[in-house]
Amino acid sequence: MHRTGELYGQFQTMEQQKDSATLGMWIFLSTEILFFGGLFLTYTINRHAYADVFAFASRTITVSWGFANTLVLIGSSVTMAMSVWSAQVGKKKLIPLFLILTLILGSVFLFIKGIEYHDKYVEHHIPGWNFDMYYCTSHAGACGLSPEDFAKEKAELKELTEKVGGETAVNANAQLFFSLYFGMTGLHALHMIVGAGLLLYLILTSLKGRYTPEYNTPVDNIGLYWHFVDIVWIYLFPLLYLIDRH
Repeated sequence: MHRTGELYGQFQTMEQQKDSATLGMWIFLSTEILFFGGLFLTYTINRHAYADVFAFASRTITVSWGFANTLVLIGSSVTMAMSVWSAQVGKKKLIPLFLILTLILGSVFLFIKGIEYHDKYVEHHIPGWNFDMYYCTSHAGACGLSPEDFAKEKAELKELTEKVGGETAVNANAQLFFSLYFGMTGLHALHMIVGAGLLLYLILTSLKGRYTPEYNTPVDNIGLYWHFVDIVWIYLFPLLYLIDRH
């Protein structure tokens, strides 16, 4: 396949080439919406069926980490938008700068998510044979709870156990919540990792001065992908972190 400059042989103009690429990206994002939509539907059905346990399990997640990651991703959307703007107006030196900032913010998000996953491991909230919603309240000091939080969680868990019919029911339904939590946030993190790889590609090519007002399609389309991933988190945060928090 030949190309003249940045124009590939199957296209007649740069505008036609960009429109085609943009259409392809939107079709891809549509399939991603359907993919995540199935998970959101699964979550909604089970949230309705096991509302009390889902609410309690959600309160064991540190909301401050989720809020911090929300701010980080909003910031990364701003820097990504600035890199797209820089490419469109021909500010070549600013393109890699904003892309690097976006990559740094994305890395911060993944680092914080790693801290959260580690906390769940310590608390025995990883679905599987070692899962135990009662671990933190049966091992004083094991999960770093203050005396007040320890007493409060123990009282809430006791009330929940009586309400849903025993420890087995609590653990079974809580495992379902955390399966969805790790599945949805893990899939989102995987998309972030893919996005980080795409950003590295853009950074390397932008340092060579490749993107101009006439040709900036890769920056534009990868920007669309990055914004989509950020929007997914905007939905995940309230659904997983803010259930029944008073």
